[in-house]
Amino acid sequence: MDDTDLRRRLTPEQYHVTQDGGTERAFTGEYWDCHDDGVYRCVVCDAPLYTSDTKYDSGTGWPSFWQPIEGAVDTRLDTSHGMVRTEVVCASCGAHLGHVFDDGPRPTGQRFCMNSCALRLDRDTDPTGADRAGSP
Repeated sequence: MDDTDLRRRLTPEQYHVTQDGGTERAFTGEYWDCHDDGVYRCVVCDAPLYTSDTKYDSGTGWPSFWQPIEGAVDTRLDTSHGMVRTEVVCASCGAHLGHVFDDGPRPTGQRFCMNSCALRLDRDTDPTGADRAGSP
């Protein structure tokens, strides 16, 4: 996707987070306290990333998941801001999503701490991937 199209489609905050590696403020994003079922998708390319079945309340103010959909994300070393962290990016388009930490719950022990503005919750798809549109 070219930069002009991205800037037109995304809000300034979405662009800053996904393209510049920014971070939204804690407790301000749309999904940090969302408990709806569905599939969380990349706001840039619409790839499925996480299911609501793996989302949990980490108390951090960002949506947190203990596991991504298989093959949905990649990780990179992030040494910005004087820290050493593991950055999480969309495997399909490379958009910055957040970071992963080793202080999550079982069964993985990981906390994929995501920016709400990098995600779009698809409530028409259940966590198993079945289409809910048109179901009774």
